[in-house]
Amino acid sequence: MAYLCSCYQVKLKVYHHIDDFKHVKRPVLTTGTFDGVHRGHRTLISRLIQCAESIGGETVLLTFSPHPRMVLFPEDHGLRLLNDREEQIEQLEKAGIEHLIIHPFTRDFANLSALDYARSVLLEGVGVARMVVGYDHRFGKNREGDFALLSEYGEMLGFAVEEFPAHMVDEINVSSTKTRTAISIGDIETANRFLGYNYPLTGCVIQGDGIGRTLGFPTANVRISNPLKLIPGNGVYAIRAYCQGKTYNGMLNIGTRPTVTTANEQRIEAHLFDFDDDLYGQHLRVEVIARLRDEQKFTGTNALKSQLTEDREAALAVLLQ
Repeated sequence: MAYLCSCYQVKLKVYHHIDDFKHVKRPVLTTGTFDGVHRGHRTLISRLIQCAESIGGETVLLTFSPHPRMVLFPEDHGLRLLNDREEQIEQLEKAGIEHLIIHPFTRDFANLSALDYARSVLLEGVGVARMVVGYDHRFGKNREGDFALLSEYGEMLGFAVEEFPAHMVDEINVSSTKTRTAISIGDIETANRFLGYNYPLTGCVIQGDGIGRTLGFPTANVRISNPLKLIPGNGVYAIRAYCQGKTYNGMLNIGTRPTVTTANEQRIEAHLFDFDDDLYGQHLRVEVIARLRDEQKFTGTNALKSQLTEDREAALAVLLQ
C-alpha cells in the first residue's frame, strides 16, 4: 500500500509542551519518536495529510523529549539517534506536518494508564478528531495499549483511529533500527535509501593537530553537536558540506587515523575541495553521500598522501555524476 503526498510545503509550528498547543480545526494526529523521519515515516505522514484534507483538518505530530528510553532506562538505554532535534524538525517540515508537539517525557507521564493517556493527552490535550498510527503503536503505562484498545477508546471518546501497515522498500521493512544498523557498519548508501535523503552530521569545527595540512589535505575537525547522534562506521566517505551559506564537495574520514597516531580516539575530519580557509568555531553540516573505503594503516605519510589523492578522485566521481 502506498500513499503519495499531495501537500505543498507548509510552515511547521512547534510547541514544547502540550499545554502550549492551541486547539486547531479537527486535528488529525500521529504520535511516536519518528527518529530519522525515514521513508516509512514519510509514507505514514502522507496518509495523515490525506486524512486531514478529507475532513478539512490539520496535521499534528506528537513526540517527546527526552527520548522515552532515556527516562525508562537511564543507566542502560544504549541510545543512538539518527536525527538531532533540529534535523528532525527540518525533515518533518519537508514532509508536510503542520503542528509538532514536543512534550516532556517524565516518569509521571510514563505512568499514565492507557485510558488516562487517551483522555488527558489525546482528547483534552490535542482535541483529536482522527488518528493514524503505525502497525506497532503502543501507549500507556508498560505499553499496555495497542491498536485494538486505542480503537475502543476512540469509539468511546469520539475520535476515529486508523492503523497504518509496515512500509516496504525493495521488499525490506523500513525501520529506524535497520537504518541504524546500516549506518553503524558504514553502509551509507542503504541508509540513505531507507531515509530518502542523505544522512546528515552537524557540529562545530574545533582545533585539530594540523596533520592534514602538512599532507596537502587540510581538514576540519568536527565535534558533533548531539553526543547521542549515531556516527557512521569508520571509513572514508564522499560528502557534501554546508558552511556560511555555501556548499562544498568533499570527503570525510571517520576513525582513529592509525597511520599518523597511536591514540585510539575517534575523529571526524572533513576535507572540503577547493577550500583553504579557517573554519574554527564555525557550524558545519555535512551530508554523507557514499562510502569510498575502509580506514586503513599505511606504511607512511607518502603512501597516505597518495591514497588521499585517489580518494579525492573517487569522491568527485560520485559527487559529480
